[in-house]
Amino acid sequence: MRLFFCFACIVIAACFIYAEYKQKPVPALIFKGLASFCFVMYGLLTAPEGNPIAEKIVLGLVMGMIADVLLNMRFVLKNGKPVFLVGILVFLIGHIIYLLAIFPMISNPIPVIIVTIILTALLIKWIFSKITAEKAFKIFGIFYIGAIVLLNCTAFANLIRTPSAFTVVFAAGAFLFLISDIILILNTFGKEQIFRLRAVNLSLYYIGQLLIATSMYWL
Repeated sequence: MRLFFCFACIVIAACFIYAEYKQKPVPALIFKGLASFCFVMYGLLTAPEGNPIAEKIVLGLVMGMIADVLLNMRFVLKNGKPVFLVGILVFLIGHIIYLLAIFPMISNPIPVIIVTIILTALLIKWIFSKITAEKAFKIFGIFYIGAIVLLNCTAFANLIRTPSAFTVVFAAGAFLFLISDIILILNTFGKEQIFRLRAVNLSLYYIGQLLIATSMYWL
């Protein structure tokens, strides 16, 4: 049953991407919600019972599912900006929850925080040079990018310090999540929206979430 939800997530996510390609917002919203529900169920069935790290990761997956629905509701509602911002906020909460799951594994957080600040500043400077967005989106973007960069720095610090199947797979998932978000931002707020980039963004996102869920198998 666990692998069924993993496979179902991939198939339904493909249906979602196709529905977006055909510009059918309501079916796309339904498919997206179902695909996200599948990676949550996959995570629930993979998570070892009573493990505090796994409990936080599952909660992060749930936040991802909620955010997925909110983000795509902007294509259905007449004024989608508020719900889009709420969706970003929920994703931010999900990243923070993932971070709370793995940050205690670090023995010395100071180097990780320093590297995060440097990489975040460089990444934000580069992204803002490529996009045009309102002030509210930029403010959200700074916190959001900072959170996911910190998540990645933490994940790779854990991988270097204590290499294991869990740290490898989690770091891979977090990295794909980061790349997916960068593509999403550039494609959403850039000069031109290209569907190929949207498809890549979504594909990397679902693979990333599935990898994060899979990492719990080795906890």
